Amino acid sequence: MAERDYYEVLGVQKTATDEDLKKAYRNLGKKYHPDANPDNVAEAEAKFKELNKAYSVLSDADKRATYDMHGHKAFDGSMGAGGYNMDMDMSDILRGFGGIFGDFFGGGRRADAGPRKGPDVQVTIQITFDDSVKGVEKELQLNLHDKCTTCNGSGAKPGTFPENCKHCGGSGQERVIQQTFMGSMQTLRACSVCRGEGRIIKDPCTSCSGRGKIRSNKKIVVTVPKGIDDGQSIRIPNRGEPGERGGPNGDLRVFVHVADSPLFERDGVTLVHEMNILMTQAVLGDMLTIPTPYGDEQYELKPGVQPGTVITLKNKGMPNVHNPNKIGDLRVILYVEIPKKLNERQTELMREFAAESGVQFTPDGHSKEAKGFFRKKK
Repeated sequence: MAERDYYEVLGVQKTATDEDLKKAYRNLGKKYHPDANPDNVAEAEAKFKELNKAYSVLSDADKRATYDMHGHKAFDGSMGAGGYNMDMDMSDILRGFGGIFGDFFGGGRRADAGPRKGPDVQVTIQITFDDSVKGVEKELQLNLHDKCTTCNGSGAKPGTFPENCKHCGGSGQERVIQQTFMGSMQTLRACSVCRGEGRIIKDPCTSCSGRGKIRSNKKIVVTVPKGIDDGQSIRIPNRGEPGERGGPNGDLRVFVHVADSPLFERDGVTLVHEMNILMTQAVLGDMLTIPTPYGDEQYELKPGVQPGTVITLKNKGMPNVHNPNKIGDLRVILYVEIPKKLNERQTELMREFAAESGVQFTPDGHSKEAKGFFRKKK
């Protein structure tokens, strides 16, 4: 297959400046970087190599002038110029690209053999609704790793020290040459001798067997803030698993499950309580005792309350988890209970009430106004 024109590969004109070339290489490099194409790495690497080959020629003033004069022949050996080396090291190409745009892919695929933060630990606790309102402290018993005190986390027997792996030179990686249809390609993988650690412990610590950490039971007290909601979490720094090679501990993340309340529904910092009242209370008014998370409240109900009326009690809702001094409201929705059965005396009183209200009943028990009302509606 004929090799594509280098200017075409980069998508620029022959009059492109060095800055134009660099910009095009940078943009296309992001598009075809193998890390950005995990589902089609082989094709991405092929395009990335083609892109790198074109840029390495056109970004060099002498090579570009030779290419403009003779084209691909200037580098394929037919002119006695030695040709272009097809045995490109993909990892070196990626690191070269990282030099131009290192903050995009971390400067290449080379593993970090330095200090590493330890893994985070996740646990779930359950609290009552009342605990979520007032806040609570919970004691956790966790079985976690801790840095070995005998070797101070080095994994080596006291008086000895880990040595750099001679096979990988302490990098934790080794090069592997693979033959592809495009020629030889070198890739990096974890060192087979030190397993990517970059060091070897010849005399392991007897307390931790060279691991640098031991497992132990820990008691951790977690302060659950006021106003926390179901599913929210609390992060406790440096209380997770120990780090590697002197790195810091991970974090402890405590997920909180809040039990449902039989009295309240939560909507952010607002609480909702549904309250049934008697028909007589709705008509005549009454002094209501309303439950709140902070104790009962007395509320004077005025006569003539309608079903669905909402009473708002300020600052009787949920504290703001970020600012416990700010407290939401409690909304009380009133529902009027209509009696399903009346005795004779109650029925008589209701008829008297209806008569006093101007409603007359026929012998069959229907009100004239009701019949007239429905006739009008129909």
